[in-house]
Amino acid sequence: MNSVVPHVYAQIYVHLVFVVKFRQALISKAWKDELYMYITGIIQNKRHKVLAINGVEDHIHIFVGLAPVGSISELVKVVKVESTNWINSKCLTSAKFSWQIGYGAFTYARRDLNMVIRYIANQEVHHAKKNFRDEFVGMLRKRGMEYKEEHIFRPPSDH
Repeated sequence: MNSVVPHVYAQIYVHLVFVVKFRQALISKAWKDELYMYITGIIQNKRHKVLAINGVEDHIHIFVGLAPVGSISELVKVVKVESTNWINSKCLTSAKFSWQIGYGAFTYARRDLNMVIRYIANQEVHHAKKNFRDEFVGMLRKRGMEYKEEHIFRPPSDH
């Protein structure tokens, strides 16, 4: 990734994961590609580069080459707010759409780019075998990240 700020050289790759509120299966195959294009535009407007974006009905994965501007939390907030407003303004779901509070952000080295891009591209196949909770907890454990069970994204049965 090329730097967009003069005299600042950065190579930062972040895999973002966030879910629909209560992990409801609201992201439809009929409009998910349009959503991904919209989110890509949001991220590009913030001077970052989307390397991969995909997901399933209840969550999304975005692999981003971050420019050395702003923070990850600011970027996620803008993506969530603007994409929520877009989905609701187009009445794409029967219920009001919202992303759940929180997100996962995992960094990778340049050598891992193709692996992460393939992983994100194959979400539908991956989730035929593994549910979101097991996937996300596995990502945390693989990196030795501490977490509290009650803070893992809540499923529909818990609301």
